[in-house]
Amino acid sequence: MTGPFAPLHRFNPVRLGFIRDRAAAHFGRDIRSSRPFDGLRLLDIGCGGGLLSEPMTRLGFEVTGVDASQQNIQAASAHAEAQGLRIDYRASTAEALLEQAHRFDVVLNMEVIEHVADPRGFLINTARLMKPGGMMIVATLNRTLKSLALAKVGAEYVLRWVPAGTHDWSKFLTPDEIRQFVEGEPLHIEGPFGVEYEPLKGVWREGRDASVNYMMVVTPA
Repeated sequence: MTGPFAPLHRFNPVRLGFIRDRAAAHFGRDIRSSRPFDGLRLLDIGCGGGLLSEPMTRLGFEVTGVDASQQNIQAASAHAEAQGLRIDYRASTAEALLEQAHRFDVVLNMEVIEHVADPRGFLINTARLMKPGGMMIVATLNRTLKSLALAKVGAEYVLRWVPAGTHDWSKFLTPDEIRQFVEGEPLHIEGPFGVEYEPLKGVWREGRDASVNYMMVVTPA
């Protein structure tokens, strides 16, 4: 896989496995069945071109994909239609969904929070989109010297995995900051769960090292 979206395609399997396994454990579903998540609603916030929305639909979720970019939504909609997948794609925001009283069993908040102007407000609003008994998965980048070297300088200027300027290292968030954002809210947070890159194999895997990429699981307390 080459091109501007190649890094996301390489990163996708570990994200998909994490979401599938955590959701199956949370809702008591059997991942060996063909559509283990039938009857559950999932929100993919900041869905981009649908890299997560499409496989989540194939797993049985009723998926709503939301992105602030109309161009992304048009591209995602066209691709889903070509695949014969029914996905409710919307050029919208978490705040608009809240106002419309939408609620979801699973909220995916993946690699978005480090790009928004108000990460605390964004995290709380997306958490409020969970149904009682639901869950949210947050994936982001840790603000460490290692992430500066690898995720910023290495990925943008050395390996050229993403265009220069894609990330602002000062906006990366530590797991402690994620926890502080929801202090006083009726929420429980697990993690961080690290995501590590194996350069010799060219693959990402879940691991103990959360110093660059990590995920956290948020549930109503």
